[in-house]
Amino acid sequence: MCAMTGLDATGAVALKLTVNSVYRLPRAGAVVRIATSAAMTHRIPKVIQVARWLEDEGVPAVRLLPGVPAPVAAAGALATAWVDAGPGTPPAPTAGELGGALRRLHALAPPMPALPRWDPFDDVRRRMSDAEALPAADREFLDELAGRVAAGLRTVRYQLPTTVIHGDAHLGNLVRRPDGQVVLCDFDSVSIGPAEWDLVPVAVGTARFGYPSSWHAQLAAAYGADVTRWDGWPVLRAVRELKLVTSVLPILASNPTAAAQFRVRLNSLRTGDETVRWRPYS
Repeated sequence: MCAMTGLDATGAVALKLTVNSVYRLPRAGAVVRIATSAAMTHRIPKVIQVARWLEDEGVPAVRLLPGVPAPVAAAGALATAWVDAGPGTPPAPTAGELGGALRRLHALAPPMPALPRWDPFDDVRRRMSDAEALPAADREFLDELAGRVAAGLRTVRYQLPTTVIHGDAHLGNLVRRPDGQVVLCDFDSVSIGPAEWDLVPVAVGTARFGYPSSWHAQLAAAYGADVTRWDGWPVLRAVRELKLVTSVLPILASNPTAAAQFRVRLNSLRTGDETVRWRPYS
């Protein structure tokens, strides 16, 4: 990809090696995202559309790298190049800042052409179809669990507006630039859907990963709504947890560390143990 675009890959640093491989190119001032799962490449045109729309709207967000085609096809993979927002300048972004960013995003009129409607099970199905080395018993359990969660989701009655949602609104998708500006990143899951969904990741982070409860309180205060006080919360928590378990299915055989954490998460869902603490995939 770098050879095709003229980007200097000297000193490239791997930032993430999961379903997307992400590298920082310090000499090029760029970050490159490579879609390593064929089942998820369909999202790339939407990601490009959203990035350009947010730039037109003046929303603080990561920007596509000027002068580089988007996407770039190389070695059988699709990649996008982004302006490097930096490694993250202290202090770390806060949940309050995330709440403010979401309020601004949710207030925007949707772009044209129309974004896809929120379908939280689409990537679950795609990842299961692209799963590496998934035992039959695990596949059967996940199929059954997805059916139960989907049935529950059909009963939910939302209270907040349907709007443009980020779709994966956790603090890891907020970066502070060297100038202090906090920007949104990762547009893979942007869609038109219930605003409540964007308030779920931080709450699940507290419940499953043991993150400070103050983070959720800050988000709720900044946004003006506490998703955990709403009767749809248990269902949306179940949806989020299903997605967090299945997100690494395409790389189970090639990433032993992710496979070990997948097993922890899957076993906790199988036993119904909500006290088990999860760790981020790496």
